[in-house]
Amino acid sequence: MPELTLLVLAAGVGRRYQGLKQIEPVGPSGEAMLDYAVYDALLSGFTRVVFVVRADIEAVFRGSIGGHWETRVPVSYVHQELDRGLPAGFRVPPERRKPWGTAHAVLLCREAVTTPFAAINADDFYGRGAFRVLADWLGTLTGADPAGPDEFGFVGYPLKRTLSEHGPVSRGICTLDGDGYLREVVERVKIEKAGGAARAQLSPGRWLALTGDEVASMNFWGFTPGVFRHLETGFADFLAGCGRDPEAEFFLPSAVNDMIAAGQARVKHLPTGETWFGMTYPDDLVSVRAWIHDLVDRREYPANLRAGGGTIRG
Repeated sequence: MPELTLLVLAAGVGRRYQGLKQIEPVGPSGEAMLDYAVYDALLSGFTRVVFVVRADIEAVFRGSIGGHWETRVPVSYVHQELDRGLPAGFRVPPERRKPWGTAHAVLLCREAVTTPFAAINADDFYGRGAFRVLADWLGTLTGADPAGPDEFGFVGYPLKRTLSEHGPVSRGICTLDGDGYLREVVERVKIEKAGGAARAQLSPGRWLALTGDEVASMNFWGFTPGVFRHLETGFADFLAGCGRDPEAEFFLPSAVNDMIAAGQARVKHLPTGETWFGMTYPDDLVSVRAWIHDLVDRREYPANLRAGGGTIRG
């Protein structure tokens, strides 16, 4: 198996959560959600970790999480800042405050990541089996075919199992072809439960009915370094069209969708039986902690995940 990198998107500001979800304790010994992702990734064959953080939170992030893993695996940090990775001549609008989005965060890692890699959110729980299926799939890639599109992948989850009881969420809604490849992914920013199904707000008073069985992208992607050249072009196009909008974001699902539409990439859906869970709102924290403690009680994870120096055990 080739060297594999885990790229963790941890620069978000958590407006709806009203705090740093990246370091929120959820485990019995103060573990954050991210600790479980790194632990599962290392057990699944990933060999190094890159954390994308904002410069202003790096110290607290390293003190809470990063420092625990630096003695167990090679760790690098990349700063996501508004003035980094911009095309020549573009200037950040003075009213811009929020980061440029998840696709920009991945783009900034082009010098730090030289192997096939998984890109994940810092505040999501994906399940060990999901990391294993993605690692196994990445291990089959032999490099881009110069005559064809790049080959990427993603792990998706049923939409109805990714919704919050406490408010709307953003999800990439996926359409697959008959061979299990992604045909289209559309980022929907206000999805909520609707009885036993779901609905997405298109505009005030207008809703798109969803069954809840749709495949949702939870930003668990498998890429080769070939993705960076596509993201660079895509980011320049995004800024040309939306760069003056202080709220617009260069979302990773939208960037992938553009690559598919342009014939630049084929993206394989990698099914998993794992359960996803995460934190969008402060009230989600209670159920997340209960879920983690149940997994520990069932001995799927040690009671102190960070203990044991360099020991990683399954």
